[in-house]
Amino acid sequence: MSTPSAPEQRDPKAALVFDDPLDQQSSDDTDGGWGERPAPSGDSAADLRRFLDEKPPHHL
Repeated sequence: MSTPSAPEQRDPKAALVFDDPLDQQSSDDTDGGWGERPAPSGDSAADLRRFLDEKPPHHL
């Protein structure tokens, strides 16, 4: 009879994780990255630039 060998070492990154993904916070759950812009300068050219940047493509 052969003796059982030691278990193989596995890469921890390759292991399957069965945690509930809804228990973890995603990047969408935070306010980071949602429309932060430099402080308004009161410049009408900056207002026009922002309007043109945010205009939907079907409003060209």
